[in-house]
Amino acid sequence: MRPPKGRAWGHRGHRGHTPVVRVTAQGTKRVSMAALICTKPGQRPRLIYRIHLDRGPAKGRRKGFAETDHARLLDAAHQQLGGPIVLVWDNLNTHVSHAMRELIDARLWLTIYQLPPYAPEFNPVEGVWSHLKRSLANLTEHSLDQLTALVKTRLKRMQYRPGLIDGLIAKTGLDFQPP
Repeated sequence: MRPPKGRAWGHRGHRGHTPVVRVTAQGTKRVSMAALICTKPGQRPRLIYRIHLDRGPAKGRRKGFAETDHARLLDAAHQQLGGPIVLVWDNLNTHVSHAMRELIDARLWLTIYQLPPYAPEFNPVEGVWSHLKRSLANLTEHSLDQLTALVKTRLKRMQYRPGLIDGLIAKTGLDFQPP
């Protein structure tokens, strides 16, 4: 629940005093997100995402997205897009695990290409996270539910801005059109 920090201009009477945003670090609650930017010839690009809430400690339970959560996101994208998927994926530990490999192998409609390690500039979804974090800078929500609602609203707005999504794709310098 710690917000990303942003820069701020102080009031005239407060020159030289850095504004402070107080945030409590109670518990280990978190909102995790996974997203896909999808392109299909002749159609506008799409942003498909899922949100995972972790409301606190539980032994042996993963805090963020597990392999099965990623698989459900891919299944939803397959359903929405109505065809096979070629996925260009980063090297997140859940993306390259043995369990994920088994889930991928069970989906004949899915082809995976891994991005090189430490190459976020080639991943357009990194732009989604950057854009989202900037929009949440210095925000202090009072509850996990309020933060989740705000994140969903901001991601929903991005879904309806194909120009933004096109820009995130263009920024990678990669050509996503089939040969």
